Amino acid sequence: MAGNMESRSGFVPVVTVVGFHHARGPEIEDWYGVEDGSDPAFENDWSLLPFMALSDGAHATTEDFSYFTLRQEATSTQPATSLFGISCTRQMDSTELISRPADVTRSTVQKAVVVIADSPQYFGPLREKLSMVTRAWFAQRDFTDTEILKKFQESLLQSLKDTEGDRDQYLGLSLRELIHEFKYQTLVLFKCCLLQPKMLFFGSRCERLCMMQFSLISLIPGLIRNLQDCADPELENYEKHLILPTSLKTSERASLLSYMGLPLQVFGKGSLFGPYTPLQQLDMLADHGTKSYIVGSTNSLLLQQKDRYSDILVNLDEGNLNITSSSLRNSLALSVADRRWIDFLTQAVNDTWDESNPSRPKTMGYMGSEEFIRLQFEEYLLALLSSAKYHLYLQSQTSDPHKAVLSDIEGDPVTDFNIDWLDAWQRTENFRIFQKFTDSHLFDIVEPRHPCAGGLTIEDVQRRLAQQVAELHLDERFSTGKEVLNKHLATGQKKVSSAFNNLWADIEVMREAQRKRQEEQRAAQAANPNASPSSMLTRTTTGGSEKSLGRFASRAPDLSHAQAVGQRAGAYISSWGAWASERRRGWGRSNALTPAGSPPQPGSGLVRLRSAPEKRGGGINPVELDRKSDGIGRLDA
Repeated sequence: MAGNMESRSGFVPVVTVVGFHHARGPEIEDWYGVEDGSDPAFENDWSLLPFMALSDGAHATTEDFSYFTLRQEATSTQPATSLFGISCTRQMDSTELISRPADVTRSTVQKAVVVIADSPQYFGPLREKLSMVTRAWFAQRDFTDTEILKKFQESLLQSLKDTEGDRDQYLGLSLRELIHEFKYQTLVLFKCCLLQPKMLFFGSRCERLCMMQFSLISLIPGLIRNLQDCADPELENYEKHLILPTSLKTSERASLLSYMGLPLQVFGKGSLFGPYTPLQQLDMLADHGTKSYIVGSTNSLLLQQKDRYSDILVNLDEGNLNITSSSLRNSLALSVADRRWIDFLTQAVNDTWDESNPSRPKTMGYMGSEEFIRLQFEEYLLALLSSAKYHLYLQSQTSDPHKAVLSDIEGDPVTDFNIDWLDAWQRTENFRIFQKFTDSHLFDIVEPRHPCAGGLTIEDVQRRLAQQVAELHLDERFSTGKEVLNKHLATGQKKVSSAFNNLWADIEVMREAQRKRQEEQRAAQAANPNASPSSMLTRTTTGGSEKSLGRFASRAPDLSHAQAVGQRAGAYISSWGAWASERRRGWGRSNALTPAGSPPQPGSGLVRLRSAPEKRGGGINPVELDRKSDGIGRLDA
């Protein structure tokens, strides 16, 4: 598609003021930049302009912006075309007015300053100027003084001329914010836009609602500059000026994009674009001649009739998509390659995300930037167009399929873009125009291959799982619970540590007392080596009375511990005896358990027993049974 199709009708930007009257509702109050006695609203049938400028719910905010489209009727020198409006709405307490008109009966005064131009590409820098002028006008507290509005209108033409030669002025929400919020659904919306269905956007904030739609259509290179047919389904001037390109300069981006058939005109005959569409315009949406549109609304009443007015509903307040058409749902299913490609973009944005400045990467680098995202979508779209042409070429060469196949291309590359989507796209108006004004061998210029071609891999599965886990926001949801749990764990750890310390201190005290008793017993035995152990505890006098010997004579011996040790030793010997019996049956002979060793020595407190058969090739190690002098023993292996 050769030539620059920018709409330059010589239209001079105009300014108007829309106010809300307590009895008549929204109405136009004055025009600036038009001839005396001229009323553009009457001449062009802009009866809905006041409702477009004052959006539903604008009274709930201090300042709000609305974007809309208007049809300019044909003149003797110019055909009918589209104009674009941007309004800044503010309100103030009526008691603060210096000169309060008699018809102001409400407690607040609400007005909108509106700029109407022939292209939306200037609205980015224009928005800030409009906001400052509207704020200054309200700060005067006298709406009869309109000198600031007149000067603003006079400066518009020159300011627009100063930016006309600049590079593309991208209007809309930051693409980084778009991808960060909608993730893989961003690609679903982009491909849905090319299918030209009835797309309805809903959101309570009018400016964000409009910016979302401008961001979406800006992903089609050159479309923002070629929206002359978008305000009315009956307009079709764009196609009349197209010619088939015959030359190409691959070193020039504009020449390459034009040769590849861009921009794809999704707003031609039967289509409508209304960033903000009031309820009064629903009749146009339901008209038989309106085949497709991209519109936005802040009125929740449309949600109740979404099946009637939309094929796909984008709810910005809830951040979800609702595809009401089953055929559209199948066409918009992302292929493995599609999902891999958009996941790569999403990861690039998330890795460089900066909450304080979402529009710029925190690394201040190219990866994840606005330009990076825009060029990635451009590469994707060029590959899609080239693959579509190659697909059609393969179908036309059915008589000799081997002749048609490119040696470096495996199979049909369209399958990586979803063949159902291509079938649906071939039934649209923008595909008809694309096919009519482009060369049949575009795949010789751009390689017909998906940027992320290939089947499903384990890396794809891992990446999707990681993203799904990240989307759960577990750290955010359980941050409070983690703090409480850590607090309780710290308290419990302190209590357990204190209990263990106290227990260990008690054990040390008991061990020290036991050690002292043993020392005293050895000292008493050394003093009287011929005395029996029992005589160390008590001594009987002739009168039958007991006299204490040291510390041990004052208390009776505690045999509970000795009895417990004896019980454990007996259980161990019984289990060992059962094992020995099993072994005897295996040997085919009887081996009795016989005690061995010398009798207990006085004072030693130990007795050794040969508790296993003698070693006869079996490799059985002896087990020593240590027994105290009182007959209670323990095993010492």
